[in-house]
Amino acid sequence: MKKPPTDRQILSKIYDKYYDDFCAYSETNKIRSSKIYVPVDCEKIAKELKIDGDIVFGRLYYHLNKKHGYTQDDGSKVLLFLMKTDEERHSVNFPLLSALVAEQHTSWFRFNIPIVISSFALLISMLKG
Repeated sequence: MKKPPTDRQILSKIYDKYYDDFCAYSETNKIRSSKIYVPVDCEKIAKELKIDGDIVFGRLYYHLNKKHGYTQDDGSKVLLFLMKTDEERHSVNFPLLSALVAEQHTSWFRFNIPIVISSFALLISMLKG
């Protein structure tokens, strides 16, 4: 059975692939309808992750959007993933995505660094013992 990619892998892949597109937008160079929402190609992301495109779409739309979207005090919704903006299809809220990627990288290091240090300490104690 093929192991599914983690949320961290999917979001990092999108961030890496579309960061330059996000930065390319300006008031004089309006290459899409909004700076914040960047269109993504779920099929291309899936191909790079070696999975089916509907998996990437489903994870963004059904799982990550519900997990990380929220409602502000004024009642407006902030979504990670939009099915459609003005002209674009399948767009991500890039600043929110960026925050999630940073948070997930920090969590990954918080989890893995102590394991590496503990393993190293165990190895040293075994060699001395």
